[in-house]
Amino acid sequence: MSSHTAQTELKLIGKLILEGDINCQTGLHIGAGKGSLEIGGADNPVVKDAFGLPYTPGSSLRGKLRSLLEQSSGMAVPNELVYLSKRKGQEVRIHQSDRPDDEICLLFGRHPGRLERVSGEALESSTATPARLTLYDAPLIAESITPQMRENMDDELTEVKSENAIDRITSQANPRTLERVPAGARFHFRVVLDVLCPEDRELLPRLVEGLRLLEDDSLGGGGSRGSGRVNLSGLKLTWRSRGFYASGATEQELIGGSDLAGLQSLVTGEDFAAKLSD
Repeated sequence: MSSHTAQTELKLIGKLILEGDINCQTGLHIGAGKGSLEIGGADNPVVKDAFGLPYTPGSSLRGKLRSLLEQSSGMAVPNELVYLSKRKGQEVRIHQSDRPDDEICLLFGRHPGRLERVSGEALESSTATPARLTLYDAPLIAESITPQMRENMDDELTEVKSENAIDRITSQANPRTLERVPAGARFHFRVVLDVLCPEDRELLPRLVEGLRLLEDDSLGGGGSRGSGRVNLSGLKLTWRSRGFYASGATEQELIGGSDLAGLQSLVTGEDFAAKLSD
């Protein structure tokens, strides 16, 4: 937990901007929803922008990082989870608390009101916490899809993976297809962490922890069946103090061209907080 308290005052000190590439080690499937089904197309198409290019939604990155950090913090247990939806078959449970030092709620924000816990008494909270973390949609780096890759794909930018579900009694196959962005594709991501008080400097190591967990987990659908393995590279961390916005002060590049190990070594160093002055 962090050193935030109920008396912590919020005033912008600056913003940390993390950019880099998401590299697909295996095919990536982030679904577009049933409304995008086309005649003759895959059963499960990937999400695409207005130009027909696949991208990685910021909401997908945000949700995955939150889930991983909840698990690693021991918050994915019934008495720490609340219902966002109780619709049968579509239940949504996430972590939320009213503790001022709860790093998950500090990073991702929280809303006041009454929320039913999965186990125990309902959460009655009057505290609203602004989200420190913003994750933008990550566009495809078009040149990462090489001509050689295009020759072996089902579409210009994507592949179709065929799968079968086998009935254990009759051995009858139930085929399905999954559209994926191929291994080797890259997306450019951008994350902004608002530092609204000195205590917020402690939150960046937690974000990096989540990114490291992501590399040994999966992004998008079909992760347990081989899809969605990614890693991050070319990481650049920039500090923009309040003076950058108020008077045009120079931004400070804290690290460039790094991997996650190098970034983690930087942000967990004893002198890192001193670099984030206003």
